[in-house]
Amino acid sequence: MPVSLAERLKDLIRREGAISFHDWMKAALYDPDGGYYQRSDRTRWGREGDYRTSPERSELFAATFAHYFVDLADELGDLTIVECGAGNGSFAFGVLSTLREQSPAIFERTRYVVYEVSDDALGRSRERLAEFGDRIEFCSDWERLAIAPRVLFANELLDAFPVHRVMKTEDGVSEFYVTVDTSGDFVWTTGPLSTPLLTDFCAAHAPELVNGQIVEFNPGIDEWLAQVAAKLEDGYLVLVDYGAEAVELFDATRRPEGTLRGFSRHGFVDDLLAQPGEYDLTTSVNWTHVKTAGSRLGFKLVEFASQDKFLLKAGLLDQLEYRLTKTQTEAEKTALTIGAREMILPGGMASNFQVLVQKRSSTDVA
Repeated sequence: MPVSLAERLKDLIRREGAISFHDWMKAALYDPDGGYYQRSDRTRWGREGDYRTSPERSELFAATFAHYFVDLADELGDLTIVECGAGNGSFAFGVLSTLREQSPAIFERTRYVVYEVSDDALGRSRERLAEFGDRIEFCSDWERLAIAPRVLFANELLDAFPVHRVMKTEDGVSEFYVTVDTSGDFVWTTGPLSTPLLTDFCAAHAPELVNGQIVEFNPGIDEWLAQVAAKLEDGYLVLVDYGAEAVELFDATRRPEGTLRGFSRHGFVDDLLAQPGEYDLTTSVNWTHVKTAGSRLGFKLVEFASQDKFLLKAGLLDQLEYRLTKTQTEAEKTALTIGAREMILPGGMASNFQVLVQKRSSTDVA
């Protein structure tokens, strides 16, 4: 019988000592044989899974972005879209279906690439998107991405990168590690910073931490944006996620224990260390970090807004009206209307998400 991820991590800790939470989270989510995103025996998306992303909540989400991409195509010419972290393919299906129906000329000039590191998700996307044939490609190795994207899109990707957790103490800043107690359970412990990047991060983004305050640092943001910049010479980077600017994110009166949380069956997980690989782990995105790192790489800010405001501006109500005229049943109309409300109502789910659009031009970074 294969050894579980939990047992493998416990054996590692017993041999080599406590490991940083960053490394523990990386294994819990991405271990090839037991990581949460790699498992084929779990239903992660939708009502029966652990969470529902915007493309699953309403077809209007992808349809509105398709309309937004059409506007970009007027500037870019041929439309090459690369979606990173495409999950089960719901967003790609919605975009391509909308383009095919409402903008056939643009659809004929569109190439869509699904990039996924999860073999399970990539397989689900292949099945979901089979009808689009030569319009779509699939990739699991970034270095082998052969075409230059004109639009790179990612929805709820950055929040799933492994993070370091640090805490301010009277003696400075300590980092959280994971170890195993005498009962064989995973438990938290603290120790010195595992990388000097954490010192630089705290100085730049969280210089006024109070004693006992916990914050997270997401080094994957810098690494991922650098990879994107190497491919995206001329085009747009469109990111959708939940987070805040650093001044709000690291406000000790609002988030004294940081933003790390786990989800299982649409509920919060009480013990985040108990069962690695069994549930989703996530943290809120530091948008100040994303913008600053992007600026260093030649990205210019185009737009930053809450998701509800962005979708309204991009034409969600037009898409709602169009689709209501095409529906055949009252049940379909009701589903569309409820979906629209979820996307745009003040205080709803979408208002807690943000959309960041940045543009990169080879002439600006030459």
